[in-house]
Amino acid sequence: MALYIDPPTWPGHGRMWSHLVSDASFEELHAFAARIGCPRKAFDRDHYDIPAERHADAVRAGALEIGSKELVRLLRQAGLRRPKSREGGAVGQ
Repeated sequence: MALYIDPPTWPGHGRMWSHLVSDASFEELHAFAARIGCPRKAFDRDHYDIPAERHADAVRAGALEIGSKELVRLLRQAGLRRPKSREGGAVGQ
């Protein structure tokens, strides 16, 4: 059971972003995000969006740095991947 974060390479809203995920459960992910002060509104289906300036905070708190492809592979392997709905509706938790 671990938390993972990819590099802040995803642009959006004038910033660069990372994705924070768990390989065990959403409960573990939510608890970790709360510990580092990440608001619940940053949760998007199966990950938290972490701004580049907070990336180091997540790593210092214990998140392991991995590449984006590896991050998605871990989510799928854990059965936690929630892709966007093709119908435009958000997936609930």
